[in-house]
Amino acid sequence: MRLPSFPNIVRTFYTITNATASRTLPTASQYKALLPFTRGTVLKSMPTIPFLGSLFSSSSSKNMSYPVQKSDDEWQAVLNKEQFRILREKGTEAPFTGTYDKHMPTSGVYTCAACAAPLYKATHKFKSGCGWPAYFDSIPGAVTRHTDRTFGMARTEIVCSNCGGHLGHVFKGEGYPTPTDERHCVNSVSLKFGEGDPVTGEGEKSKA
Repeated sequence: MRLPSFPNIVRTFYTITNATASRTLPTASQYKALLPFTRGTVLKSMPTIPFLGSLFSSSSSKNMSYPVQKSDDEWQAVLNKEQFRILREKGTEAPFTGTYDKHMPTSGVYTCAACAAPLYKATHKFKSGCGWPAYFDSIPGAVTRHTDRTFGMARTEIVCSNCGGHLGHVFKGEGYPTPTDERHCVNSVSLKFGEGDPVTGEGEKSKA
């Protein structure tokens, strides 16, 4: 009997563990882009799957406090179901399906979808082919890092420094030709994009 390939196992398990989420699953053609990935790359790049997270340990970010504090009920009142699942419950969106995966503007800023805090500039973004938006750096102080031990391995989770919303994970030393050799692997659902720059005020003057 021929055993299924590892990428097929990962994709099947991802679908099962996220079956309760009310969203449209990616098409088969979108998943074909995963085939060139090696076993290590797929596992390492995937943001936390909630089901597995309950079997292993969780991120230390749950024990932190942030400037913006809201109860789950308050967050649910301002976030849609998918935003709440990812930002507050540390879920993930399917690879190659996010709004900002292939979004490559020349200017503008990506902000937190929960609290609107500026996180990344358009110039931080680069093409990684991982299936999620990738940034080589963030706006200083905008992103906080925590150790995430789900999957039985140590990874670095990144959250919004203003509200603690889950963004994704950051990886170092992968050899990308960027100034930092880091890849911030971020869920599109965790982000909003604006043409102006709230950090420097650029873009506001042109509207005056």
